Amino acid sequence: MQFMLLFSRQGKLRLQKWYVPLSDKEKKKITRELVQTVLARKPKMCSFLEWRDLKIVYKRYASLYFCCAIEDQDNELITLEIIHRYVELLDKYFGSVCELDIIFNFEKAYFILDEFLLGGEVQETSKKNVLKAIEQADLLQEKTENIDLSKSFIGCKPAY
Repeated sequence: MQFMLLFSRQGKLRLQKWYVPLSDKEKKKITRELVQTVLARKPKMCSFLEWRDLKIVYKRYASLYFCCAIEDQDNELITLEIIHRYVELLDKYFGSVCELDIIFNFEKAYFILDEFLLGGEVQETSKKNVLKAIEQADLLQEKTENIDLSKSFIGCKPAY
């Protein structure tokens, strides 16, 4: 996989993950072109399209488009499965994910993606294992936040 983009029906980019080195200018150009191309397609059209020297695989879930660019020889159906698995992971974590979950918890959306995909390749196929890793990371984050919070109260005088 070359990259994954999540964007709204209005064309607002919500998440982007690039697995190939490109300049910011090139990323913006690709994103703009691709968002316009996908949004211009009719709902009943195929979710695959050839674009430049890549294949684009996309799927719309509610108000979000999940769009992946793969190489010419890669399998489109597996890419659709990858998109669907990512949506399932987001659903399990957020409890019926919506666009606002991605907007306000983008770091979690990226973390889930990174636990699932590494370098554009599926790292872990088990939803259970991915969610367990995320749960453990959440617990660790919570512990460190509690430790930091308790350290900030050391040396403070009581307020009575």
